[in-house]
Amino acid sequence: MRYMASYDLMESIRNTNQWLGASALAIASYPAFSMFPNPSLEWMAAWGEVTERTFARMVMKPDWNIPPFVGANGQDRLVSIEKEIEGAFGDLIHFRVQGRTEPKRKVLLVAPMSGHYATLLRSTVISLLPDCDVYVTDWHNARDIPVSAGKFDVEDYTLYLVDYLRHLGPDTNVVAVCQPAPLALAATAYLAEEDPAAQPRSLTLIGGPIDPDANSTDVTDFGRRVTMGQLEHFMIQRVGFKYAGVGRKVYPGLLQLASFISMNNDTHREAFVEQINRVARKAAQEHDRHNKFYDEYLAVMDMPAEFYLSTVERIFKGREIARNVFSVNGRKVDIGKITNVAVKTVEGAKDDISAPGQCIAALDLLTGLPQSKKASHVEPDAGHYGIFAGRSWRENIRPLVLDFIDANSGGSGAPKQVKNAANRNAKSA
Repeated sequence: MRYMASYDLMESIRNTNQWLGASALAIASYPAFSMFPNPSLEWMAAWGEVTERTFARMVMKPDWNIPPFVGANGQDRLVSIEKEIEGAFGDLIHFRVQGRTEPKRKVLLVAPMSGHYATLLRSTVISLLPDCDVYVTDWHNARDIPVSAGKFDVEDYTLYLVDYLRHLGPDTNVVAVCQPAPLALAATAYLAEEDPAAQPRSLTLIGGPIDPDANSTDVTDFGRRVTMGQLEHFMIQRVGFKYAGVGRKVYPGLLQLASFISMNNDTHREAFVEQINRVARKAAQEHDRHNKFYDEYLAVMDMPAEFYLSTVERIFKGREIARNVFSVNGRKVDIGKITNVAVKTVEGAKDDISAPGQCIAALDLLTGLPQSKKASHVEPDAGHYGIFAGRSWRENIRPLVLDFIDANSGGSGAPKQVKNAANRNAKSA
């Protein structure tokens, strides 16, 4: 599979389906057909509209679309996006709130590099902005990165986080979502030995595979079933001639999307059939619930092959983080060296990707951290997405995370702890 032809074939299939959808919509919308109304033509147009939109979104990076929010003085606070640090494989971006004068909690949201763009955390960013100064790791699509930029594996990812934390300073509160949780923990441990003054103030790990064997899922079972040779042969392809990263070995986002969908195939099929019916009945809207979800879910990015393979081999198969034997540039990173960074884990009781038990395993590795600086929370009835972007996040988890940050602020000018979430929002600037 490691050929440009297979990558281009996959893109051709996607492009063809997008064209078929557009053609069906155009044919069914032909004005002359309006003289003889036909339900089958209306359904054909609806199928074409949904199909074209679906396959077009697979190669589009979504916009952040961060809306303004109302400040304490009643004025709208506009939000602009600025690049703090630019890199070949990712940027550190800052959501600057115009007109804000009061210092807010500085939060670094570490986005996953697992097939989706950092915009998957859009709703998380929106919910934090009234109370926090938010920075996000914005990873690039590997197909757009020239081969000359070199490799990017789990060690490079960790060092990117180290550079970001050094830049932001010790008053930073890290919130790592899903895949980067073990690497955010490793980056903090790396700084504990190499540059203690640059360690973050707190570290919140949300639904991450610290110890994948603590509670197995389909994801961890897959990692155990296949060999690294099989993964490299069947999952890795070279970027085709259409993109700047031509020749780079990647794990294609379209393959990742196919695996995502296969895990809940019936649910996705029913969702699209229902959406087609709604479009045919003229009951669908541009920004309805279906489009809002799938515009983000279907927008996938390629991962560097080195990152994908090293994640499977070292984090899942070798359990290097769970066994505390992870190394960077040949030097062991000892998680037990973390002694003054408050750490909180968050898990969803119904998470079928990083099941309960996988993330909380981090607390047992922190042998040098006092119990008073450790915390954990399991959100009942919450799945993987809900613990960082859904109702469970907004109503329960977000207030707990902010309270945890405040409780470990060290009295250095951070906002005072507010127990009531509604009061906290009212005090926001």
